[in-house]
Order: sequence, then structure tokens, then C-alpha cells
Amino acid sequence: MNIYFLLAGIIAALTCVMHFTYDRQQFLVPMQQAVFDPIAKSVMQCVFHYISVFLLLSTFILLACAFEAISQMHSFGMLVFIALNFGLFAIWQIYIGFSSDLEQPFKHLFQWVFFVVISVLTLLGALLG
Repeated sequence: MNIYFLLAGIIAALTCVMHFTYDRQQFLVPMQQAVFDPIAKSVMQCVFHYISVFLLLSTFILLACAFEAISQMHSFGMLVFIALNFGLFAIWQIYIGFSSDLEQPFKHLFQWVFFVVISVLTLLGALLG
């Protein structure tokens, strides 16, 4: 068992739960009720669900790798891809937090913490496992 992948998978699963509950209520639902271009609304709804699919697939892959259901040889590329995606999500969210006009941006843009932890644990698991 790879403990790094297990921890990353558990945190990714918690991130999924947060995405489908808190994020949905705080971001998706208000955006759908806002008055602006319907095409932009539809695109943003698609983006929300693209992220949903990525989070779910990443969680399943991390947990499968934790329990060695996928061989290291076959999983390495996927794991690096997952780690890079989460890392880039974190970097981009931090950048937006610093460059935005929001008061207390990191009170609302806090997901980067989970993304960094998942990224680092996934890289450690891939490189040390």
C-alpha cells in the first residue's frame, strides 16, 4: 500500500464532497440564478462539471494506486498528470487571489490548500513509491 496515494486519495475524496456540496451551493447555484448571458452561464455550468469529472476520476485513480490495483509502470504518467493539474489549479487560484479586488480573497479562494496537498502527496507517491 502506498500511504502517499492513500492520503492524497482521501483528501481528494473530501475535496469531491466539498465540491458537490459547499462549492455547488456557494458558486454554481448563485451563478445560475444571476442575470447575465445565458451562453456564458451554460459554459460556466459545463466548466463546473468538467472539474467534477476530473476530481472524481483523480480520486478513483489515487485510491486504486494506493491499493496497488494499477501497476506502477502503468500509473506513473497518470499520476504525474494528476499532480500537475492539481498543482496548476493551486497556482492559478493563488494568483487570482493576489490579483483580485476581493476583500479577504483567501477566505473564499481556499481550495488551493487542498490542491497543493494532493499534488505534493501524489508526486511523493509517484517518485518514492
